Amino acid sequence: MMIGTTLNSIIRADGSPTYSMTTMVTGAILNTILDPIFIFVFKMGVEGAAIATIFSQFVTFLFNIIYIKKFKTITINKEIFKIKFDIGKRVMALGISSFITQMSFVFVVAVENNLLGKYGANSKFGSEIPITVLGIVMKISQILNSIIIGIAVGAQPIFGYNYGARKFDRVKETLKKVLGLGIIISTIAFILFQTIPDKLISIFGSGDQNYMEFACLAFRIYLLLCICNGIQIPSGIFFQAIGKSIKSAALSLSRQIVFLIPAMIILSSIFGIMGILYGGPVADGLAFIIAGVLLVLELKKLKPNSTISNALIDDTSTDNKLTKQMVITISREYGSGGRYIGRLVADKLGIKFYDKDFIEKVAKITGLSADYIENNEQKRDALANLNNGYYFGLNNADELFIKESELIKEVADKESCVIIGRCADFILKDRKNVLKVFVYSNMEDKIERATNIYGFDKNNAEKEIKRIDKLRANHYKYYTEKDWKDYSNYDICINSDVLGVEKAADLICKMVQEESLHI
Repeated sequence: MMIGTTLNSIIRADGSPTYSMTTMVTGAILNTILDPIFIFVFKMGVEGAAIATIFSQFVTFLFNIIYIKKFKTITINKEIFKIKFDIGKRVMALGISSFITQMSFVFVVAVENNLLGKYGANSKFGSEIPITVLGIVMKISQILNSIIIGIAVGAQPIFGYNYGARKFDRVKETLKKVLGLGIIISTIAFILFQTIPDKLISIFGSGDQNYMEFACLAFRIYLLLCICNGIQIPSGIFFQAIGKSIKSAALSLSRQIVFLIPAMIILSSIFGIMGILYGGPVADGLAFIIAGVLLVLELKKLKPNSTISNALIDDTSTDNKLTKQMVITISREYGSGGRYIGRLVADKLGIKFYDKDFIEKVAKITGLSADYIENNEQKRDALANLNNGYYFGLNNADELFIKESELIKEVADKESCVIIGRCADFILKDRKNVLKVFVYSNMEDKIERATNIYGFDKNNAEKEIKRIDKLRANHYKYYTEKDWKDYSNYDICINSDVLGVEKAADLICKMVQEESLHI
């Protein structure tokens, strides 16, 4: 199962999602067919169900193994099976958010089961019935939540695209439909849980009078406010889609970690076994209130705004002074003057200067507004990784990086130029005709530039500079797995305060001209 699941992800990444889906569906259908055959026809009971599951997993494993010979982008050899710590570290960094999310669920179940065992032993239900029943109730609740998550995740690209394109009427219309479907599904579930809980629990087996009584109590009390999930779950996905990582993370984990565990612990100490059941609606209700407040406040901000920056184009007339094609990438601390140095280099060498005109090019390709791209590119909130562990999907930041990477390679193929930021040093790292530059300066000078040139308030300038640099570092780390300020990434690092912007530009020009002679 482990190898089959891992290969399944690799096959999907290799560009064969249909094959990947087919192997998963084949195993699931086969398991569904074989279960009743082994259990009832061969009269093997639970053992038969286990054999059916193992056999189905093995079939999925075989299908995935067969694909190895069809890999498009991977060459199988002995070298790739050697454990490499640096690669393992990168994989773990990408997977840690999913791990934390899954472990949080494990933690909830562990706390819940311990409380059920402790307080159930002091009730007429005993310790085993509450643990068994609530486990089934939570599974049924997960089915409900999965349907709602599926609908909301399906709408995620629609949210993100139209939000970025500032088509807020479409955002609101889509959100209205998603919330409407979520409420319909959760309302149907609420009616079923309140009216026929005994019928639902009997699907998973039968028990004595105490078993059925606790099952009915669990459905009717623990899932009393399940109707709130129709709002709370889509809200978390909506905020992730529009790039509000903090709000999304708060909604994603608030119900399980922040509210449910404390509610069960506190209420069980007061009401015993029933207090654990009361914890469910308390957590659902509080999570719903937070989701509702954040959603209303966000919707009030979604007002049409057609103003788009008119100063995006950086193209200049060129009089190329280089004998061979060269590309200069400039990464820079905020307020270090790196962009101005890059502009001077382009003017002195008579080559193209690319920075904000990437914004307009990407806007045309993606349909996202120039304002949105300018405010969201090259910035990645640290909580974005946590959201990826809870709700999977390609977000606007990923799409921006992919499209800008394609454009960077395109301009680097056809002409000499200066490219500002956007991980261009990493994207073009394998090319010999690239000079990678990093510009930095001390905080006092950065504050002076930020206040005099960018109009920052002097009292808050340092805090804002650190915030922007942190977002750039997060963005660089996420997409390159390297540290932004690791000077080994660059060919030259320049302190703009020591040299001044003019001399810094002259130094870069001299290096470029010398480098072009050796290509």
